[in-house]
Parts: sequence; structure tokens; C-alpha cells
Amino acid sequence: MVNVPPPPVLVVRPHRPEHRRKLALLLVLAWLASLLLALGVMQVLRGQIASVIDHTALVDAQREIETLRQHNAALERSEQVARAANADLQQTLRDHQEQIAALRADLGFYSRLTGGDGKREGLNVHGVRVQAADAARVYNVTATLTQNLKSGQIVSGRLRLEVSGVLAGKLTTQAWNQLAPDQDANGLAFSFKYFQQIRATVMLPEGFMPNRIRVVADAGGDMGRADQEFAWSDALAAQEVSDVQQ
Repeated sequence: MVNVPPPPVLVVRPHRPEHRRKLALLLVLAWLASLLLALGVMQVLRGQIASVIDHTALVDAQREIETLRQHNAALERSEQVARAANADLQQTLRDHQEQIAALRADLGFYSRLTGGDGKREGLNVHGVRVQAADAARVYNVTATLTQNLKSGQIVSGRLRLEVSGVLAGKLTTQAWNQLAPDQDANGLAFSFKYFQQIRATVMLPEGFMPNRIRVVADAGGDMGRADQEFAWSDALAAQEVSDVQQ
């Protein structure tokens, strides 16, 4: 017996070309959507990466700025220290120069006083120095007396001061008893072998403009009398001789 296969089953489907077009369109739209989504994700990632890079650069820049600020502050402090040190050095140099000038003046004074070739003199007013006191119109006066006529001989006597100037538009002279009414009217006593500094405090009248100061010292005998005037401005600027009495 011959085995005969069954006849094929035929399936009849309706032909729908619009359905295929729709399917193709959907596929294209889905592809485009996935493409746009991928592009969007890439843009977001790029923004995040750029933000991270910008933040890192900003942090690095801030660190560099802070380092520069600290360096600049250190330089400014170094400059301030250098300026202060230079000012101190300049002041020290000025002080040393003043000390040298004072020592030279003292050396010249002692050389003239004790030098064997120097001129022998009796009582002499070597100089006068005036300093303003704390109170108004009050001045401290230091007069230096010397002698090298007789070595080792004690010279004694009295010293008086006078100050001339302008008062109420007129030239006038303030005598010792007017300048120091509480002092001995005969003057200040002195006694020395070679030199001595006599100190006094005087008060000038209200409105008085001093021009010159006069020192009168009288020892009597061979030493005689010393009478010398000095400009008031020179007496204010005079340097002090070492405070030694002999």
C-alpha cells in the first residue's frame, strides 16, 4: 500500500501593506528616540565632566592664589623688618656720631685746658648751656669755668647771670636778682682747681624774648674777673661738657 502524504494546509492571510509601513515607521522612530536619548546622555556626561574639570581648576587656582598671598605677606613682613632694622641702624649711627662729636669737644676742651703749649689763662668762662625746663619760661643754665694759670691752685668766687632781650617792644636786661630772686643776690659760689660747671635755674618774664646771656664770674686776686656774653640760640644748641669738677 502506497503511503500518500496529506495535502498541504494553505493559510490565507490578507495583504496589508500599510501595516508594514507603520511597523517600519515605528522602528525608525524607536531608533531615532534611542539616538536622541544617547545624545542626551552624552551631553549630560559632558556637562558633569566639564563641571568636575572646572571645579578642579578653580581649586588649583585658589590654592595658587593663597600661596601667592602668603608669599606676598611674608615679603611685606620681611620688608617691614628690614625697614625697622635700617631705621634702628640709622638712629644708632646718629647717636654714635653725636657721641663722637661730644667726645671730640671734650678732648679739645681738656687739651686746651691742660696742654703744655696752650695759652695760660686765669679765670675764664669756657661756655654756657641753656635747657628749657618743664615749667613755662623756666630754663636750666650750666656755665663752665676754667683756669690753667696756676696749676693745682683753688679758685673761688661768685658767679652771676644776666639775660638781655626784648620786652614789650623795648630792649631790656634781666639782672641776676630778677632771674633768680630766691637765690643769693651776690651770685652762685664756685671753687675749683682746673674747671667747674655751675648750674642755675632762671625764670624769664612773661612776653620776654631773650637774645643774649651774660656770665660774670669774679674770683678776685690774680685770677681776676671773667665776663663773657653768648647768643641765646647758641647756648640752647650747645653741647654739654662731661660733668666733672676739678
